[in-house]
Amino acid sequence: MALKLYNTLSRKKEVFKPIKKGEVGVYTCGPTVYWYQHIGNLRSYIFSDVLTRVLKYDKYKVKQVVNVTDVGHLTSDADDGEDKLEKAAAKEHKTAKEISHFYFDIFKEDFVKLNIEMPSVWSWATKHIGEQIELIKKLEKKGFTYETSDGIYFDTSKFGDYGKLSRKKIDGLEAGKRITLKEKRSITDFALWKFSKDGENRQQEWASPWGKGYPGWHIECSAMSMKYLGATIDIHTGGEDHIPIHHENEIAQSEAATGKKFVNYWMHGAFLQLGGKKMAKSSGKILTISELEEKGFSPLDYRYFTFSAHYRKPLSWSLGGLETARDSLKRLKRIISGLNKEKGTNKKYLGRFEEKINDDLNMPGALAVLWELVRDKNAKNKYGTIEKMDEVFGLNLFEKIEIKVPAEIKKLAEERQKAREEKNWAKSDELRDEISKKGWKVIDGKERFQLGEI
Repeated sequence: MALKLYNTLSRKKEVFKPIKKGEVGVYTCGPTVYWYQHIGNLRSYIFSDVLTRVLKYDKYKVKQVVNVTDVGHLTSDADDGEDKLEKAAAKEHKTAKEISHFYFDIFKEDFVKLNIEMPSVWSWATKHIGEQIELIKKLEKKGFTYETSDGIYFDTSKFGDYGKLSRKKIDGLEAGKRITLKEKRSITDFALWKFSKDGENRQQEWASPWGKGYPGWHIECSAMSMKYLGATIDIHTGGEDHIPIHHENEIAQSEAATGKKFVNYWMHGAFLQLGGKKMAKSSGKILTISELEEKGFSPLDYRYFTFSAHYRKPLSWSLGGLETARDSLKRLKRIISGLNKEKGTNKKYLGRFEEKINDDLNMPGALAVLWELVRDKNAKNKYGTIEKMDEVFGLNLFEKIEIKVPAEIKKLAEERQKAREEKNWAKSDELRDEISKKGWKVIDGKERFQLGEI
């Protein structure tokens, strides 16, 4: 069954064809480790996790690289302002390394909690300064750079296809309130290397052919993806906010340096929205996975919640929606816990599931197939089929959960048992129906009574 993926570059679904048969290289834009990653950020990583799981399900050998930005990501869109790591270090009275490792460790913990598989490579920007300098030197030699008083810049006017990913029209773009030209030749030009300022007390800076300084944010992804995945990579993922600037700049500097196509399939996840707007730190209304746990939710409740919308569609956030997801996941696990452990698979349902996941990772559709299967009283081999499906869902569907029976349900069940002992079958049936209306059922067996959620 052919895997079809939506390519942002072509704006259409395409049949996936890897560069090397049976192997896939995936580059995923990772975190800037100066603060906690909130649930909006993490939706993007759940999407990339589903992608790699589907590729592995389809028998591909996957090499995924996720970058860790621990230098060079500035607070301004104009290549000025403070370095986010340096700013956080000053604020918390710690070293930049302490800041980056502290927040990265929490980020990895969130991966474990969300059952996101670890990448093949965690690639730290500060550990690849040499590769970034070499790439800038190559761009300089080819005539794509120029120097200003604050750094080395990429000249986008020299790259004819600039803007092809976002399809933005470069002509007519002007500097505005947020971005000023200063010494830049064009509003779209971007920093490759920033000079350390006189008197600036930076914790992270390096010697270079152009003077002491540090790399710009964009150059790290090109340098590190080339090191681990080659000049052309199969798939590049990230949030949709990366399309117009970060990913556009990656394409320009990479293809200018190598003369080759940088990425064959660009894939972008849509925002988690709050009140119709992107959930972002600047809004002050964000949540972390740990905060969801404090509210009584499992991280996998959130993973399930993200499957309620396609990765390319905005997903509206609400605690009510998460509560619904939690209840659905609990019910699903309880039903599965009662299945016979048949190891075969159901060809009909597994085939429909595979159609959904191979149709641009249609997880809402895949979830609907799963629910149809568990509700089908005549379906065979449910256990083995669901086991196979969970390779992609990653919901730990066979994980044992503690069933807490409400006191009210216990009382009704005890009354029903008493009615049965007295052979009052009408009363027994009446109580059974009342229990059923409340979402539970009594399982008559050797024990006095057993309860299981419907």
